[in-house]
Amino acid sequence: MKKIKVGIVGCGGIAKVCHIPAYLEMENVEVVATCDIIADRASSAAEMTGAKYVFTDWNDLISLSDLDMVDICTPNYLHAPIAIGAMLAGKHAFCEKPDSITIDEVLEMKATSEKTGKHLMVMRNNRFREHSEYAKRFMDEGKCGDVYAGRCGYIRRRGIPGMGGWFTTKAQSGGGPLIDLGVHIIDMAIWLMGNPKPVAVSGSVYTKFADAGEVSDSEHSSFGDKVKGGTFDVEDLAIGMIRFDNGACLQIEFSWASNIEAEKYFVELRGTKAGIDWDGNGLMIYTEDNGVLCDIKPVLKTDYHGHAENLQHFIDVLTKGAEPLFKPIEGVNMVKILTNIYESAKLGKEISID
Repeated sequence: MKKIKVGIVGCGGIAKVCHIPAYLEMENVEVVATCDIIADRASSAAEMTGAKYVFTDWNDLISLSDLDMVDICTPNYLHAPIAIGAMLAGKHAFCEKPDSITIDEVLEMKATSEKTGKHLMVMRNNRFREHSEYAKRFMDEGKCGDVYAGRCGYIRRRGIPGMGGWFTTKAQSGGGPLIDLGVHIIDMAIWLMGNPKPVAVSGSVYTKFADAGEVSDSEHSSFGDKVKGGTFDVEDLAIGMIRFDNGACLQIEFSWASNIEAEKYFVELRGTKAGIDWDGNGLMIYTEDNGVLCDIKPVLKTDYHGHAENLQHFIDVLTKGAEPLFKPIEGVNMVKILTNIYESAKLGKEISID
């Protein structure tokens, strides 16, 4: 059995907690190279995977001839350059979210995939949860009717990741919770709705917790590397609205820190036949039958986050010719939404999306 040979760039938490364990369970995958600007991290990942090559420069990794795909788990600003470089070097590219931090970059990623014929996929792990797949089937079968409105969000009471480091530095992250958390939940909502095209957005962003102390912070602050006295030039709360070409609309709210009761993430969609309420705990469907209101709760697994399943799907695309469940155009639309919400907040008006 031919094995897909993988090189991992970025060997921090997401790689070690989600990506590497997934690859180790796949019989037809071999991690042959690891790379991180912190040499110890790259070496540690190599020990976990048995990788033959260890690098601190991603250009060296993508130059390997004995490599099929590159898995990118770096800070956001490096996603596009590495993915583009990998595809130009003849490798397929899988990338952590977000797709990129600028529209020009995500368009170049899509164009490079088309030019080289190499597959490009960006992590959309929530699509692969069992209750997500059930909701998708339910909606695709028309059981919700005309889905015309919804709201979604991921709001934390406290949980600013890597304060002072790349997470809170706009030049490296592209933004705060909107680009960090928003990709996950906005994608879930739009995917369930059938991927309508966004045509306009409006939004407001706020930075109110840049000086938050350690006492009230949560476990989310352990993500990334903190830098005492470092940069914090991104938002900690974003609120907005997306309008689509089919007339539907979607309210959004994302925060790293808000004075709320508790953290939650959710997608609520309203249809003429039924509405759905999706979150990490499962799925509820609200409808009626013969003049009686009915609440439906499917009994499904909710104890996995979909990362391994998303990676396995990409391997199936490469080895079995499976139809990709994520297309690069979806990444283009996502980055257009995110960047134009920031532009709307800056200008104080709705922004049209072409």
